Amino acid sequence: MEVSMALGYLLGGGVGTEPHGIELHREYAVMQRLYEQIAEWTGLTVGQILEEDLPEAQEERQSVGSIRETALALAVHDILAEQGVHPSALGGLSLGAMTSSCLAGALTRQELFGLLRSTRLCPDPDPSDPAHALAIAAVPAGQSVETFVGGFEGVYVAGDMGDTADGALRIHMLGGLHEPMAALAGSLPEGLVTLMPGRGIAQHTPLRAPYQTFIEPHIDAIGFGTPKLPVLSCLDRRQLASGEDVRDLFKRNPTTPISLPYVYEGMHELDVQLGVVVGPAIPAGLLRIPFPVVHVEQPEHIEKVVSSVFELGIEYPETGLAPC
Repeated sequence: MEVSMALGYLLGGGVGTEPHGIELHREYAVMQRLYEQIAEWTGLTVGQILEEDLPEAQEERQSVGSIRETALALAVHDILAEQGVHPSALGGLSLGAMTSSCLAGALTRQELFGLLRSTRLCPDPDPSDPAHALAIAAVPAGQSVETFVGGFEGVYVAGDMGDTADGALRIHMLGGLHEPMAALAGSLPEGLVTLMPGRGIAQHTPLRAPYQTFIEPHIDAIGFGTPKLPVLSCLDRRQLASGEDVRDLFKRNPTTPISLPYVYEGMHELDVQLGVVVGPAIPAGLLRIPFPVVHVEQPEHIEKVVSSVFELGIEYPETGLAPC
């Protein structure tokens, strides 16, 4: 009896300040063409998208960084598509979930980049407002993250990254006001809660409500369609089955905690046998994922994905999606 095997694309979230994909851009004409197209849609230069320093202003920085991460994910998809490799299922964290929805045909690329560019117009916080922060919490097995944050008002659990490969720790993302976040980190043994440098936006917490209010009408202007491939939500334990499901994810994403296990467990149930990880937000080798994954950042990683796919005999569903 032949066993059906599937390929899953796991897209990271977050906005890294370091450029990624420079070597891929140099190597592949399909990526060069994509970046020129994105530059036309956004008004940014290819250099700004690929490698230049991000702007200083908070929301402008967030906008350009989001465009950079999304461009890389789409580029890896297009490079692999050119090699005959296509995903059977998609999912990601935060921005990665939005990009997955786009790759599954729920909205156009131009609509997604238009939305990401519009976020620069969201007013920055007043300088007199309390500063925000993000942190990584490494919670020992058998303990709950709630016991870490209990008693620290203004600190929220913003995400669940799952267990480490050795099962000793559960990795969570925390978000909140900088002062109680720093106090929390200082109250625990070193390494259990680590503030993330340069992350002054408390993503996936109630503190992001003003941004959520700003972006809602921009989301409402998009005509979302039903995904043509399975897209696993990072906000709920389910697939996005309709355009309204996708719209709901886009709207709730700023203030709702994210979960990587929701994504990889859902993929596992869909018989995903190999994962392609794009973006630095999912560190190589750190987490226990129920299928092998290949991280793509360099040209040689493309070759590794292509050879792995053909060795496993992965087949692709008919989707009706236009080839890239």
